[in-house]
Amino acid sequence: MRPAHKPLHVPAEPSSPGRRAVLAALAGAGAAVALGAGTAAASPAAVSSPASPTSPSSHGAAGGDTLLVKAFPDAETERLRLDRSLRASDFIPTGRYAAPGATVALRVRSAHGVLPVLHIGTFDDYNTNTDLKAPRAFRLRPGLNEVVDSYGGPVYLSFAGHGQRAAVTFVSGVERMAVFELGRTSEAEFQRRIDTVTDVPWVELVTERAILTLTREGALLYRDEDHTALMSLFDTVIGSHDRISGLDGGRPLDRPKAGRYHFNEVSVVPKGVGAYAWHGFNGFPRAYMDRLCTVSGLTTRGWGLYHELGHLNQQAAYQAGSLTEVTVNIYSLAAQRTLGRPSNLLTVDPKTGLDWFQSARAKLGTPGLSYVDDLGAYEQLVPLRQLELAFGDDFWPRLHRLVRTEHQHDAPVEDYDHPPAVEARQYRALATYASRTAGRDLTDFLVGKWAMPIDARGIAEIAALNLPKPDMDPSTLSD
Repeated sequence: MRPAHKPLHVPAEPSSPGRRAVLAALAGAGAAVALGAGTAAASPAAVSSPASPTSPSSHGAAGGDTLLVKAFPDAETERLRLDRSLRASDFIPTGRYAAPGATVALRVRSAHGVLPVLHIGTFDDYNTNTDLKAPRAFRLRPGLNEVVDSYGGPVYLSFAGHGQRAAVTFVSGVERMAVFELGRTSEAEFQRRIDTVTDVPWVELVTERAILTLTREGALLYRDEDHTALMSLFDTVIGSHDRISGLDGGRPLDRPKAGRYHFNEVSVVPKGVGAYAWHGFNGFPRAYMDRLCTVSGLTTRGWGLYHELGHLNQQAAYQAGSLTEVTVNIYSLAAQRTLGRPSNLLTVDPKTGLDWFQSARAKLGTPGLSYVDDLGAYEQLVPLRQLELAFGDDFWPRLHRLVRTEHQHDAPVEDYDHPPAVEARQYRALATYASRTAGRDLTDFLVGKWAMPIDARGIAEIAALNLPKPDMDPSTLSD
């Protein structure tokens, strides 16, 4: 379904350390700040129970109200490196909340002159109040800063750079949130925080790869879940998307995205929309919470989350507008396989009695067949899955690495109604990259069988590769 609005969506279904101590920590404890390869973040769990800066599990905590943070590439830098259509998150969760209109006082010290940015609020892109569509950003200066946000909300930092370090001390104006951090917060402690932190309307669950931001009301609905299992599952899904994207860390281009992915409860979505994706986050309404916040739901009925996270992984080089809701499910299928779930492509349509492989194949050879106009989204996904079945499970990882190698540096997605020339270019890119990755001339498969709109220039570009034809007909394959 094409979006009615920009976001892509899936249809419904106390005292601080002294200056000398802080500067010493900045100089010596930087290694403890990073969370995950190539990432950095302040630890929300450390907010509640400060650890020693020298502890390998402290993630840079240096006292109850001071966070040590280490810079990492910002969202746009990472989008360009990965040639993605959407920017993902570069937020560092702080575990703090600012009430509406509160004066937030914080002191910033930097060892290298680079300074973090403060953000207050949550993402809610369909909110009718334009001020509430995204967190508000406040640039910081060295020393004491005072900021006021009329609406309030969770407090985040972003810190763009390459390993520079800074210390942020919250002096006044913030409250501690109820936060669960995977591997650091026990279930009992999290439950205690939920029961005692009753005046803060937001709750967060955090891993090294994910931020899950929920209203307190939403979190209470599923408070009895095993949150270690739930957040481990988030990391597993993210890992499945990394693998299908070829992000194995074998070279700098192939490192997983710096920082976390952000999953945010939102107040409103358009009619018929189950969830959506946009720059920086995935948005989920209360109606989706039974899948977002439960281990069983996310495992067995979590396609919406797999799909929306997939939008943050789509590569721009071959994301034609008409493919936006198709190539995204390369990642959804990968998540299903990782979790041991049956493929959605094998779901039988009660109207036809056929699964999507069968219904799509029944249309092949139809006079005047159009891939874009005559096939549904799942049917359009079939040939993309057949490329894996024909040329190996590493087909899409290899294609992603090839695209990154050639540094497409496409502009970020802002509108999905692409001009015809852009659509044609992106379909040509899909066809030529797929042929190069397979090592086979895929003209007969993509154009002859599946009637993809590959223009004459694209057909000539494939022919110029002088590749042999496939050894078998990939269009006959199914799971």
